[in-house]
Amino acid sequence: MSLTPLIEQLRDFDTALIANTIGAIDPTPAHEYYMGGSIVSLTPSLGPTVGVALTCELDTSTPGAKPQMEPWYELLKLMEKSPDPTVLVIKTTGPRPDHECVIGDGMAKMMDSLGCIGLVTDGGVRDIEGIMTVPFAVYGKGRTIHHCALRFGRINIPVEVGGITVSPGDVIHANIGGVLRIPPGCLAELPSRATAMSAFEHETHCVWRQAGVSIDEKRKAVAELLVKHGFGGPARR
Repeated sequence: MSLTPLIEQLRDFDTALIANTIGAIDPTPAHEYYMGGSIVSLTPSLGPTVGVALTCELDTSTPGAKPQMEPWYELLKLMEKSPDPTVLVIKTTGPRPDHECVIGDGMAKMMDSLGCIGLVTDGGVRDIEGIMTVPFAVYGKGRTIHHCALRFGRINIPVEVGGITVSPGDVIHANIGGVLRIPPGCLAELPSRATAMSAFEHETHCVWRQAGVSIDEKRKAVAELLVKHGFGGPARR
């Protein structure tokens, strides 16, 4: 079944709001679904990136190595077959982490043509200016100017990037604020609950910013707003 209608709805929300909503409705511990601050948006002018994860391992920093490209072409075939927008999540495996450079604008253009809308990696990227002409969303550790031979390893296996494990088929939500893996148990209801969370946060901020209202009054008002918007109880288990 296609997730595209759900994905399109989730693109209307920023990633921090989605994170807050997940925390309110799903029992998955937070440290299992948000990436650390080392993974940043390298294309920050683009809006939220939402898609289904494809994963791979890639070594681009081993001196003198020979290319290993066949898994890359298998990934491209998976992108082409996917009924939904995809996000490629790359775990770098080379011996020189600061020298990892996983894609440039040519590979981004190829992936975009096959329905892949973005990349998340714990390595570096080059040709950001060219990538932005696609445009193609990139989240990683920064820019790296060049690479050694591209040596693709295992594809479509769980990978650890940014301190969390991403599995093939996970839905990724990312923007300038960071990268999330959406726990599958809350995916179906997330758009409706994110709408409620947006309303709750707006009303709460209106309360918090009022001068001359006591802390106790603000606490009481926010507790009432939690109940009003359906967040008054513990996350479902």
